[in-house]
Amino acid sequence: MAGTYTTGGALDNDESIRTIHRALDLGVTHIDTAEIYGPYLSEQIVGQALRGRRDQVKIATKFGLVAHSGGGPGVTDSTPQNVKTAVEGSLRRLGTDHIDLYYQHRVDPNTPIEDTAGAVADLIAEGKVLHFGLSEASAQTIRRAHAVQPVSALQTEYSLWTRDVEAEILPLLRDLGIGFVPYSPLGHGLLTGQIRSAADIPDDDWRKTNPRFVGENFTRNLRLVDEVRAIGAEIGATPAQTALAWILTRGDDIAPIPGTRRVTRMEENTAADALELTQEQADRLSALEPAAGERHDQANMASIDR
Repeated sequence: MAGTYTTGGALDNDESIRTIHRALDLGVTHIDTAEIYGPYLSEQIVGQALRGRRDQVKIATKFGLVAHSGGGPGVTDSTPQNVKTAVEGSLRRLGTDHIDLYYQHRVDPNTPIEDTAGAVADLIAEGKVLHFGLSEASAQTIRRAHAVQPVSALQTEYSLWTRDVEAEILPLLRDLGIGFVPYSPLGHGLLTGQIRSAADIPDDDWRKTNPRFVGENFTRNLRLVDEVRAIGAEIGATPAQTALAWILTRGDDIAPIPGTRRVTRMEENTAADALELTQEQADRLSALEPAAGERHDQANMASIDR
């Protein structure tokens, strides 16, 4: 809702608010945002949309990619002081006295995770935050943070085309009793079936140079989408709905967050909750080869804790 994919694309805040309202009407109870989105715009939109309806949802937001002591947006800072400054701004923009789930957006290599977890523990003791989350954290970081302040949820990319969490991360989360919130469950839009050529991606869109959206990788990944489309046709579902229906078969501890700023797309995504895949269909989807290419460019991969 704050133009995460594009830097110059026109935004429609009124449509974004209508999308949130429609989501609430359909029973959606989990809204995910972050201070860096915009920056700040996404939290402002969520705050406006939830006026008078705050008790219908759990709000998740994120800190750590805005340095409030002078570095500004895009600078990693999860020092205790920065966390405590960030939460005040998020509370104000969201129009609430507490955040249900407060994530560290990316692990800060310059701040021990124990210090960050301790700062969030202080916010929980004050009632400003109810639960602590991590995003794109390694198994070691999860264990270290959890030992200081129980981690309620991990948010990391997971979808039919990004499966690496299945090897180590998911088993660890289940061992520790931590929920999993997959972001980009629609493969940054490719699994919707709406992107069929490079021309479908705006020139100022970061996907234009993403390794999975260029060259031979893109051609191979379109074949994955075609397989998802074929299975969706068997159950009368769109590719996006099929991809979401699959991820919902992976466990009751998984809550995917497909992002959109349009009412029609939100309605399409939400309808996936009612779809039923047969075991054979779920197995066929699980057997598909994940995407070709790294999921981010070199600079962004370097920011991920591994």
